[in-house]
Amino acid sequence: MSLRIFFRLFAHVQMLPILESGEETLVGGQAVMEGVMMRAPHSYCVSVRKPSGEIVSEEMPVERMSEKHPWLKYPMLRGIGTLCQAMALGMRALKFSANAALDDGKAEKPVEISSWMMAVQIVLSVAFFLLLYKLVPLKLTQYLSNWQPAFKGQILFNAVDGVIRLAIFVAFMYLISRAKDIQRVFEFHGAEHKVVFNYESGKPVTIENAQQFVTWHPRCGTSFVFVILFLSMIVYMIVPAPTLTDKLIIRIVDLPVITGLSYELIRFAAKRRGSVLAWLTAPGLWMQRITTQPPSDEQAAVAIHALSGAMALEEKQGGELVIA
Repeated sequence: MSLRIFFRLFAHVQMLPILESGEETLVGGQAVMEGVMMRAPHSYCVSVRKPSGEIVSEEMPVERMSEKHPWLKYPMLRGIGTLCQAMALGMRALKFSANAALDDGKAEKPVEISSWMMAVQIVLSVAFFLLLYKLVPLKLTQYLSNWQPAFKGQILFNAVDGVIRLAIFVAFMYLISRAKDIQRVFEFHGAEHKVVFNYESGKPVTIENAQQFVTWHPRCGTSFVFVILFLSMIVYMIVPAPTLTDKLIIRIVDLPVITGLSYELIRFAAKRRGSVLAWLTAPGLWMQRITTQPPSDEQAAVAIHALSGAMALEEKQGGELVIA
């Protein structure tokens, strides 16, 4: 596997929560390498344009987490279950798209991404996440508190820590968006949003109709991550943690709780877009000016292909299509 593919895989795994929309009762999707994955309540389809120009797809029925495990239908818990399933499907879609990108049609037996390589990517990405968004902000805040003792207070310390974490996130997204490969991912991300908007509008899903919509969507994972960053700042201000080690442990242990709270807020904001709480998701919509870009008609066609596959499979299963 080339270093370019390795980097693209690593970047994709890092951005999985940003690129996906995890609402399990709605149509949503995720950008992958040269393609789009679309989800319906009980269906999954990923479509990718190969170097030859051919569009290839993988589809399968998907049982909702709340149906597989009824206890995951309750508030807070449903967000954790939905995100775990979305991440698992996202990794599957990413592997399929990476294999399609490697198949240029010239080799008798195309190179494929192995399961162990995907496992390595996950381990590296988790370690990178903990380092960049947990340990680094804490250490920087500790240095600042030694320079300015006023920062040692629990509220102010965690406020500074939160601002640094937000700054790192925005800077990382901006820098990674400069890469040509990632720009194409963000274009497919925009294609996914436009097609979902087109579907939700009730108009026939066509390239022409989809291109009329904006690329930023309230259920995007970018908004979800922003809400997590804001809520975590508040939670850390409340939970006492005297030492740096205690603070780091709290940031890891409380992640499922913060994830559940964030999911409920995003769910509420998507259904009541004019509410006061919905304004908390606004920074995520602004950030999507970076994580989504206007797609070409060819990219929109791939997103429509994925949606059509998911919808056809959903219809076969008799699933109810719910729109917020």
